[in-house]
Amino acid sequence: MSDIEKPLFGHPWIFIRGVPSLNFLPPEGPLEVAFAGRSNVGKSSLINALVGQKGLARTSNTPGRTQELNYFVPDGYSGEGGDLPPTAIVDMPGYGYAQAPKEQVDKWTKLVFDYLRGRATLKRVYVLIDSRHGIKKNDDDVLDLLDKAAVSYQIVLTKTDKIKAAGVPKLLAETAEKIRKRPAAYPGVLSTSSEKGDGLDELRQAIAETVGIARWK
Repeated sequence: MSDIEKPLFGHPWIFIRGVPSLNFLPPEGPLEVAFAGRSNVGKSSLINALVGQKGLARTSNTPGRTQELNYFVPDGYSGEGGDLPPTAIVDMPGYGYAQAPKEQVDKWTKLVFDYLRGRATLKRVYVLIDSRHGIKKNDDDVLDLLDKAAVSYQIVLTKTDKIKAAGVPKLLAETAEKIRKRPAAYPGVLSTSSEKGDGLDELRQAIAETVGIARWK
């Protein structure tokens, strides 16, 4: 079986590096997809559910814990020569946590913005939105930045198990309409629940297609 035929989410993933500044970025190689969202949006839980490993991305009840760009790749690749994983998942620092010191927030912000503007292997950013709250002002600010940087992004609603099931289609339609005129927004909006597993296969398939793999399994 060739590397491209290996299942993207059918075997373990590993953490390879935390990046506190651009000097520590791994060499550009595998195509990357990044996950962004407000602190406490459920980003780490979604990444863990996506790869089927509870402890891969660290979860915390303390918003703002993720302060670095954290890199995860499928296991089983040496990283030498052409033996590279098909993709890397990048867990970005949460934004919108008002209680963090301003100096710290500014540092995180610069890291994230510099990464978005300068990473040629970044294929798409999945922007997570809490389905209970919808798109807020700080989400709009991040979407503005992504539009300006011409970085493709897709909206993923999280925690849909926390709202009534009948409300999900309406929320999907409302969210799609809000981003309809944004130049870098991918038109499809996804809905997920890390707790129930809803929408995870659709997100896995979206990632596989983004990095040029026909199927995720």
